[in-house]
Amino acid sequence: MKTLIVIAALVALCSSSAIPNIPRDNSHYVEGVTRYVWMPDGEGKPVLVDLEEPVDEELLEATRNGANNQYWLYTSRNPHNPQVITHGNANTIWASNYNGARPLNVIVHGWNNNGNTPMNPLITSAFLAVQDCNVIVVDWRALANGQYSTAVAGVPNVGVHLGNFVTWLINTAGGNWNQVHFVGFSLGAHVVGNAGRQTGNRPARITGLDPAGYLWHSNSNRLSSSNGQYVEAIHTDGNALGIMNPSGNADFYPNGGKHWQPGCALQGNACSHGRATELFAATVRHNHLIGRQCPNIWEAELGTCNGASFHMGNSIFTKRGNGLYALRTGSVFPF
Repeated sequence: MKTLIVIAALVALCSSSAIPNIPRDNSHYVEGVTRYVWMPDGEGKPVLVDLEEPVDEELLEATRNGANNQYWLYTSRNPHNPQVITHGNANTIWASNYNGARPLNVIVHGWNNNGNTPMNPLITSAFLAVQDCNVIVVDWRALANGQYSTAVAGVPNVGVHLGNFVTWLINTAGGNWNQVHFVGFSLGAHVVGNAGRQTGNRPARITGLDPAGYLWHSNSNRLSSSNGQYVEAIHTDGNALGIMNPSGNADFYPNGGKHWQPGCALQGNACSHGRATELFAATVRHNHLIGRQCPNIWEAELGTCNGASFHMGNSIFTKRGNGLYALRTGSVFPF
């Protein structure tokens, strides 16, 4: 289907004078006006995406059932091999290493990703290195690997099912909402926002890693500061694959919050977009990246802020803060 999308878009580009040549950097993009943009496929290669492509209602309906979402549990006893917990089947909890007395971290991938995408083991291993905790990776590939417009349309429902799952998990096997942290990348950031809303905004923390930008700037279902007790966003490809708008109680703009992130100069936007996941994993392990508060988003983009200091990311459940923050990082892990 994605091949057909690309072919159809290219044909339109070649045959219609109404659609201009499209720069590979999406510098032409205007919210609500632009139809075609370049986005990375599952391997990070750019493909042309039609933002106005009709939603695949058949796929959307088929993936509305929460059973299509898989919940993979990792703990210190099984840090590399997941145990699948099935919503509604308590026996799958009892057969797993889930422990309600321990904190719970939930990780949600983005478009064209799945539970095995590198960001998941990267962040999972970081959490397990600093906490004796439960980590659940959400695999929603059935919808996430469809066309972009359809995945966007399905995000709220994926979030609702996730919220219901975690509520069931805690009610069935124990847990403490003050020790629950939802982390989502790109479209996954909006998924965890909707999941938090579904639970009554109960998670102690929600972190959006470069929340998806296309079709989300004026979308009422996007990540917001009301979705949890404390909501944080880390922006690394703003005004492109990621959203630049403030999306949480605290918003961090490392290296201006946009492309090019250090080390991504010879690569496409996918590098800067994904950098948010790497920066977050580094802060979980080391808690060493510190922002300075900014009076407005323009100074955050320029990185000229000198206000109060505030740590970006990390795994501290009691973390609270507000405002916009800028910082500079290195080009390689741990940055």
